[in-house]
Amino acid sequence: MLPLSRLGSDVARTLRDHLRPLIAYHLFFTLLASALLLPLVAWIIRHFLARLQRTVIGIEEFMALIFSPVGLLTMLVVVGLSFLLLYLQHAGMMLVAVRPRDNHYRLAFEALWRCLRRLPALSGLVVMQVGSHLLLLAPFMFACAWLYDFWLGGLDPYYVQRIRPPAFWYFLVSALPLVLCWAAVAAWLYLRWLLALPVLILEGQGPRAALKRSVSLTRGWRRSIAIAIISLLVLIVALPFLVTWVFDEVVTPLLWWLPERNAVLIPAMLAYLTGYVLITLTVTFLGVAANALLSACLYMRLAHEAPRPLPPQPDAHPGRLAWAVELSVLLFAASQAWWIVNSFEIRDEVTIIAHRGSSMTAPENTIAALQQAVADQAHYIELDVRLSADNEVLLYHDTNMMRLTGDPREFGELTRQELQEFDVGSWFGDRFIGETIPGLDQALTAVRGKAGLMIDMKPLLGEERALAEAVLTTLREEAEQRTACYQRLDADRPEALTECGNRDVMQEMRLATMSPEMATYLKAREPDLRITLLAQLVLPGTLNRSGFDALGLRHTRISEEEIELAHRFGYEIHAWTVNGRARMSQLIDLGVDAIITDYPVHLRELMDERRELSDGALMLVKLRNWLRQ
Repeated sequence: MLPLSRLGSDVARTLRDHLRPLIAYHLFFTLLASALLLPLVAWIIRHFLARLQRTVIGIEEFMALIFSPVGLLTMLVVVGLSFLLLYLQHAGMMLVAVRPRDNHYRLAFEALWRCLRRLPALSGLVVMQVGSHLLLLAPFMFACAWLYDFWLGGLDPYYVQRIRPPAFWYFLVSALPLVLCWAAVAAWLYLRWLLALPVLILEGQGPRAALKRSVSLTRGWRRSIAIAIISLLVLIVALPFLVTWVFDEVVTPLLWWLPERNAVLIPAMLAYLTGYVLITLTVTFLGVAANALLSACLYMRLAHEAPRPLPPQPDAHPGRLAWAVELSVLLFAASQAWWIVNSFEIRDEVTIIAHRGSSMTAPENTIAALQQAVADQAHYIELDVRLSADNEVLLYHDTNMMRLTGDPREFGELTRQELQEFDVGSWFGDRFIGETIPGLDQALTAVRGKAGLMIDMKPLLGEERALAEAVLTTLREEAEQRTACYQRLDADRPEALTECGNRDVMQEMRLATMSPEMATYLKAREPDLRITLLAQLVLPGTLNRSGFDALGLRHTRISEEEIELAHRFGYEIHAWTVNGRARMSQLIDLGVDAIITDYPVHLRELMDERRELSDGALMLVKLRNWLRQ
C-alpha cells in the first residue's frame, strides 16, 4: 500500500523544488487561455447558439436543447474543450516537474510548446477518456428520466418542489441506487486510467497505448490511489473556503477599528484587497499544481520506482524574465484591488417588490397578502394571474388546486364563481380562514394609490394572447375607474392621489412573462407598459435583449456580466426570489435595480439601516459583501 504521508511529502517537495518554473508555466498558460483559447471557445459557442435562433431562458427550454441532437453535440464539444484545456495545463506542469533545466522560464516556455505540439494526441485522449465516461453516464440518465416520468410525470413541478409528496421520495429512493452505481463504476474507470496523461506526455505514447499502460501501472494500487485523491480533493476544496473565512471573520473586522477617514480607509482597503487577490491566485495555483504533481509523483513511483521527479540543478537560475513576470503579478493584484474599490457605489437604492404579496406573513396572492405588502412599504407587489374557464383574470400560481386546497381539479376548468368558493387561507393559519381567490380587478382596487403591481402572467399552452388581452382589458377598466374618481373629486386635493391612484395605469403597472414573444407582443400593444421578462437562466447568444424593460433573473444567476449587459442595452435587472438579508445586501452592492422577496419588510429595514451608515462604514459593508460573492 502506498503510504499516504510519504506521497503527500513527495508532492510537497516536488512543488517546492520546481516552484518557480511551475508558477511561470501557470502564468503563461493562464495568459494564453484567457487571452486566446477561452474567448475563442466562448465566441464559437455563442455564435453557434445564435444561429440556432432558439431562445433559452428557462429550465424546460434548456433541457429540450440539451437533449436535442444539436444540443448533445454542443454539450460534447463544450465538455471536450474544457477537459482539453485542463489536460494541457496539467501536462505542462508534469513536463516542468520532470525536466530540470538551468533556466526556469525557458523550461516553462518549452513545456508549453511541447504540450501544444502534442495537442492531437491530447485531444484523442480526451475523446477516449472523457467520452467513455459520458457513454457510461447515458444509460443511467435515461433510467433516471424514466423513473422521473413514472413517479412525477403527471404532477405540477412547482407542487412537487414545494410540497414534496410521497411520489417525490419514491423517485429519490429508486434513483439513488442508480446514481451510486454509476458513481462506483465511473470511479473504478477513472482510477484505472488516472496515469494515462503522464504516460502520454512523458513517454510520448498514443492515447490508446497510454490508457492500456495506465491500467497496467495502477493494478493493485487503486485503493491507495483513491485514498490519496480523495484526501487531495478535500484539501483543494476546503482551502478556498478556509481563506475566505479567515479574511471575512478575522482580517475584515480589523478594518472596522480604523478611523473612518478616506485618507486612511482607502489605502487600508487597497492593501487588504491586494493581499486577498494575491492569496486567491496562490490558492488557485496550488490546487492546480497539487493535482498535476500527484499524478506525476504516482507515475514516477509506479513506472520508475522513484519517489518523485529529480530536483533542479543547485546552480539553476530563474532568468531575467523572472522579476518582470513576478512584478506583473503584483501589479495585477494591485490593479484588481483598485478596480474593486472604485466599483463601490457609496449610496444605492433598489425597488422593493413583494413576491405574491408579503407571502411569508399572509397567504400568497390574496388580498390579505397585498394589504400586508402595502403595510410593509413595498414599492410593487408581484402577483400571478391565470384565466378561469369563463375568461376572468384571477390571482393564482399553480395549474391546479392541489397545493393550497387539496382539490386535484385544474384551475382553468373552473369558473370565477367556482374558484372564489375555495378557501386558500386556512392552509396558512387560522387567522386567514375564509380567504378567497381574488380577481385582478379586486387587487387593483386594493392597492390603488398605495403601490404598483407586477402582474406575472401564467397562461396555459395556447392561451397566451387571450390572457394578455384579458389583463390589458382589466387595466383599461381600472384606468377608466380612476379617471371617474378624479372627476368625482377635486383633482387638486392632496387625498385625491391616495384615493384615486395614478391616472396613468399603464405607466404605473408592470407586466411579467417568461415568453420573449409575449414581451414583444405586449410592448407592441401597449408601449407605455413596463415589461419584465422572467428567466431562470439565459444561455449566451440566444436572447434578443432589446424587447423588454427589465430582466428578472433567479438571484443565483446574476453576475457582473449580466449587470454590464443590462447597462449596455438599457434595461433593469430584477433578482428573484431573495429572502436572506445577507444576500439582499450583496445584490444591492452588485447593482441590481429591484429585489423580489417574500419578506419586503426585511428589505425595507435593511435599506433603512444602510442609509444610517457613514460612508466609511458602508464601504466596509460593501467590501464584506464583495468578499462573500
